[in-house]
Amino acid sequence: MLKYLKFTFGTFQQRKLRSILTMIGIFIGIAMIVTLISLGQGLKGTIQDQFEAMGVDKIMIFPGGSGSFFGVGQVGGPKLLDKDLDTIRKTPGIKLVSGMSYKIAKISFKDETKYTWLIGLPTDESKTILQSYSNFNVVDGRNLEEGDKYVAIVGYYLYEENFYEKPVEIRDKIIIEGTEFKVVGHMGKIGSPQDDSQVYIPIDTYLDLMGGKRDYGFVIAQVSDASRVDEIAERVRKELRKERDVEKGEEDFTVQTTQQAINSFSKILNIVQAVLIGLATISLVVGGVGIMNTMYTSVMERTREIGIMKAIGAKNSSIITIFLIEAGVLGLVGGAIGTTLGVIAGKFVEFIAASAGYSILKIKFSASLIIFSILFSFTVGAISGILPAIRAARLKPVEALRYE
Repeated sequence: MLKYLKFTFGTFQQRKLRSILTMIGIFIGIAMIVTLISLGQGLKGTIQDQFEAMGVDKIMIFPGGSGSFFGVGQVGGPKLLDKDLDTIRKTPGIKLVSGMSYKIAKISFKDETKYTWLIGLPTDESKTILQSYSNFNVVDGRNLEEGDKYVAIVGYYLYEENFYEKPVEIRDKIIIEGTEFKVVGHMGKIGSPQDDSQVYIPIDTYLDLMGGKRDYGFVIAQVSDASRVDEIAERVRKELRKERDVEKGEEDFTVQTTQQAINSFSKILNIVQAVLIGLATISLVVGGVGIMNTMYTSVMERTREIGIMKAIGAKNSSIITIFLIEAGVLGLVGGAIGTTLGVIAGKFVEFIAASAGYSILKIKFSASLIIFSILFSFTVGAISGILPAIRAARLKPVEALRYE
């Protein structure tokens, strides 16, 4: 085997430029695959960590049926009302229920006005389950409390970044839709520009301020027995269908457990990832064709050399082995380069995302992904070399020696 490898690398040194050009298709395809898979693994890990932190004893309910997406219902569509919360609260197996409302609002600070998300949060004991879901963590000042009215908590961007010209400090005054609020707390960094630019006020004040009826954009319920969460979730669906007078399959609301939410996100990510990897695979096919073309050219250039080897006793299996190793090494080196580029590209994406405020996105590289990528590229190369290797082995020594 060692002599075959020496022979192969000697060939590469004689044809450096061709070898490099041949590997381009391979390492571009592998780099794309490594980057996309690691990005998908990172997104899945982030989502799973967030839902697992919330706990398996939670049920999420939000307006909208099949046209909604994890808490974002159709614009102008059905809403969740107080009577829906009461129905959920009275469902056997439900321990605690909490809801929040949100809307884009005009918020001014020191004569500077901007529009951002205003969140109405409960101030009673039910706020704890919402905070566990949304990663709400007040790092300075205090949380919203019962009896609060015109007080606010501001997101990370308002006191640490350049959302306003000056940072919003504790005890500063901000104007929300024409009403003055006192800042009593700073929310910790959540990890995305939208979440970190939010302003939080008591939900009763929010509903009065926004001039609308009491409705909720998102509701979360805690069950009394986590082992029965699926059963209780189905019971909530049944009770809400009855209360909202809708048939099964025509629901204008969505009920999901933590695990169901994780599975739904994973399915969507898997579909998107599969499509993108399919596109990247085209580059691998092109790379494989390039290797095959190079190997056919190599057979033609080395016909006389093959004739000499066969004349002095080289077996067909030895000729095939030489060309398969050469094709496999082309794929292997291309895969190693591609994997390295994929890791670099993945870390670059993570850096760009963090710079843009999306620090929650962490790229994950597994040893199995690295090993698979390199072995896969070797396999693509070796398979691409099969036909040229067979052609080389079938050359007759006399005809090969005559070839010029």
